[in-house]
Amino acid sequence: MASSLRGDVIKLYKNLLYLGREYPKGADYFRDRLKKVFIKNKDVKEPEKIKELIARGEYVIKELEALYYLRKYRAMKQRYYEEVRTK
Repeated sequence: MASSLRGDVIKLYKNLLYLGREYPKGADYFRDRLKKVFIKNKDVKEPEKIKELIARGEYVIKELEALYYLRKYRAMKQRYYEEVRTK
């Protein structure tokens, strides 16, 4: 594996670990699943396949961020509009 791809894979792993701290099912659940996926693909040597897997990981990052933003939005909406519902 080229060193630049290795660095990209490590950066992806660290970013996913960081985002996994807020995962709804828990950080341990997320960490275990993440580790299994990375171990499953550790023998991939083709640069094109590695780039595909990195792209898939970046897509997962975007989905997690969207999930967290939606959760925050719902929590804020409940706080601000709770008074309207009680009247």
